[in-house]
Amino acid sequence: MPFAGVGMNIVDIARVERIMARTPAFGRRVFTDHERMVCESMGRPSSHYAARLAARGAVLKALGCEPSLAIRPTDVSVGEDAKGRTVALLKGKPAEAAQAAGVQEVALALSFTHDSAIANAVAVTPEARPKEEKARDTRRELADSFRAARSILGELEANVPAPQPPTAS
Repeated sequence: MPFAGVGMNIVDIARVERIMARTPAFGRRVFTDHERMVCESMGRPSSHYAARLAARGAVLKALGCEPSLAIRPTDVSVGEDAKGRTVALLKGKPAEAAQAAGVQEVALALSFTHDSAIANAVAVTPEARPKEEKARDTRRELADSFRAARSILGELEANVPAPQPPTAS
């Protein structure tokens, strides 16, 4: 049976701002170097940090990870795939849970308002992944349709009797 887990999480941005102001080591302990670089390059870093915290919770829910598992904060992080889409990067127990469930990737959607950061995660297996259509070769399709039309016209011309010269009366 195909598996596609879904998880959602919401984090209060003001709370993340307070924690990071009160405990500067929190950012280094909880976020990867890449995540910190991305967040700090943004206009309101706390919104992006909160979105990444929300992503961690959403991913764990999508994978069905038990809260009792020994999961480190950086076992789930946010990155980009080759196409630039936001994806979850997994290590440790979450990676093991994903592999056991046959999860190929965890897609993420991150968003935030002025007050809250929201993350949606979808754990996708090959069976649950939408099938990609083969790229169409429109030039070939057009050439084939012209060839078929010519063939039909040729058959029609072959079946039309030759015009008869007018008879003198």
